[in-house]
Amino acid sequence: MTRPITVGVDGSPESTAAARWAAREAVRRGLPLRIVHVWRWETYDFVAADDQQAQAKGAGAVVSEVERAVTGEHPGLDVTAEVVEGGAVDALVAEAARSELLALGTRGHGAVLGFLLGSIGQQVLGEAARPVVLVRSEDRPAQEAAGREVVVGQQGGPEDSAASLRFAFEAAAARGAGVRVVRAWSLPPVFAYSPGSMQLLDEAGGMEPFERKALEEALRPWRERFPDVPVTEHVEIGSAGQVLLSVADRAQLMVVGRRVSRLAVGPRVGSVAHALIAHAPCPVAVVPPA
Repeated sequence: MTRPITVGVDGSPESTAAARWAAREAVRRGLPLRIVHVWRWETYDFVAADDQQAQAKGAGAVVSEVERAVTGEHPGLDVTAEVVEGGAVDALVAEAARSELLALGTRGHGAVLGFLLGSIGQQVLGEAARPVVLVRSEDRPAQEAAGREVVVGQQGGPEDSAASLRFAFEAAAARGAGVRVVRAWSLPPVFAYSPGSMQLLDEAGGMEPFERKALEEALRPWRERFPDVPVTEHVEIGSAGQVLLSVADRAQLMVVGRRVSRLAVGPRVGSVAHALIAHAPCPVAVVPPA
């Protein structure tokens, strides 16, 4: 079954930018585009019953306007548009599960807009089974011009970042772009050392060579699978969020794996993903583990 690129829209400039980004991505990957608007009718004593019909019509107008915009820019693109009634989190998580990826608009420096205000956005990012790409209203096709990289964070062993590396290499291959793979490291506390870890560090020649070797091992299968994708290995001491943001100005897309902590109020995405969503100037893909 062919999975579409899906975008959630709510009439905001951010969601319109997300739809345009999703349409370009669908063209690049040869996939259909699905446009959805989540709408739920709430009954109140002070609201006239016929307002339900008016609100439903307004919801339909939201997706129709976006559909006209993207089909005008990409006449040959296979596009479907639908108003989905229900709760925002459940509806968007379900849409993501049926899609190659889910694109949403974001303001950055704060909450995700529209139906993703506050904890709702965190829940969608934390529960989606497929990658979620967050797009700002300032996003333009020119930012995908040749020379801009796909930047992806890597940590741990080969399996820990496999899903995000796969997404980054696939995105770069579709764009004819290079991949910059960033592995940030910091000095562990003294008590974290063990005889086994000390032996590994001695064999590697120190912390930085050890980190470079770990990155090379994680990249080996993806270099073999995507031999035509140029790769830049970036190993730097510092916090992962800060190191990734330091190279964000050269990126057309940033990719980060999802690390979710579950609290009483629901899932919360890790600090690195949160930092990129808030501050990266380009679209950010948050990729769940494989």
